[in-house]
Amino acid sequence: MTAKLGLIVNPIAGMGGRVGLKGTDGDALDRARALGAKPEAPRRAGLALETVRRKGADDIEILTAAGEMGEDSARDAGLAVTIVAEPQGNETSADDTRAVGRELKTHGVDLVVFVGGDGTARDIMDSIGTCTPVIGIPAGVKMHSAVFATDPRSGGELISRFLRGDIERTREAEVMDIDEEAFREGRLSARLYGHVMTPYDPALIQDLKMGSAADEDALMDAIAQRVVDAMDPETLYIIGPGTTTRRILERMDLPATLLGVDLVKANKVLASDANEREILDCLDESPSARIIVTPIGGQGYLFGRGNQQISARVIERVGGKEAITIVAAKSKLLALGRRPLLVDTGDPGVDESLRGYVPVIVDYREDSVRKIR
Repeated sequence: MTAKLGLIVNPIAGMGGRVGLKGTDGDALDRARALGAKPEAPRRAGLALETVRRKGADDIEILTAAGEMGEDSARDAGLAVTIVAEPQGNETSADDTRAVGRELKTHGVDLVVFVGGDGTARDIMDSIGTCTPVIGIPAGVKMHSAVFATDPRSGGELISRFLRGDIERTREAEVMDIDEEAFREGRLSARLYGHVMTPYDPALIQDLKMGSAADEDALMDAIAQRVVDAMDPETLYIIGPGTTTRRILERMDLPATLLGVDLVKANKVLASDANEREILDCLDESPSARIIVTPIGGQGYLFGRGNQQISARVIERVGGKEAITIVAAKSKLLALGRRPLLVDTGDPGVDESLRGYVPVIVDYREDSVRKIR
């Protein structure tokens, strides 16, 4: 029996990430392009679809929209497609995503796969509801929702296993989104918009993002002080977003960007809310560098969620795994349980190089050893 797979690609999703714009809503897309941003979603769609093809796609019929909203990615992956919709105009929009979603619903697809971020998830929720299972392939800047696969290849694995009946369990997955304008100003304003049904395998699907516990103030100060005490004035520090990492700059009496990447050297901020290009330029001037990051609460991501500025190129330039310092509140690690830390840089080779056990600073004299998957 042939399974029907509905595919929607948001071709502009994620373009603001590496250039530090934190999204592509409003006029941010034009600004991202002016800064040299390139499309991320088609490549990530390809990684997922290539996995589907390798698993065997002869009994899968792909229904999608023409061109860059799905057809191109499917054909590039060597898969046959049936075109059921045409995007309106030269620039795809949320209206196009919702229209394609409604069209797929009328065709009775067994599964809808979308490639994008939280904003795309909202559009899918509006058009699909809870009648058809949905899987998100992560390609946006913001991915707080619980509908996304852990990475594109895991998404392809999840698609194949669900359509073949190897995974039967589904769950109501929260669809979240934030105010991008507030996000760019350093304020995180997230809300629950609704739910979709998602095939569930805890090894392949990410969890809902959670905030930090408010009662660990002293511990975060201790973590920050330990990092500050170990700093070398000749080393460039690439400090990722988060409340725990922000505390490091506060201990140095330096201004901090809660939701961006700051570059610090010799007790001075060289760049605030830096994009990938700015980071690479600073690396050209620094003989040594370290990355300091904290995992996302509830999900465990170190790279690829909200800090795309710290790209695979940046990680390679600093020296990889040995040049990364991980800090986290104990409550954040406890909430993850036995689940590993995750990376999704978009470069499978770099992701693989980060795999293994790493120390996580949780107090001034205490580390926790965690596994990166």
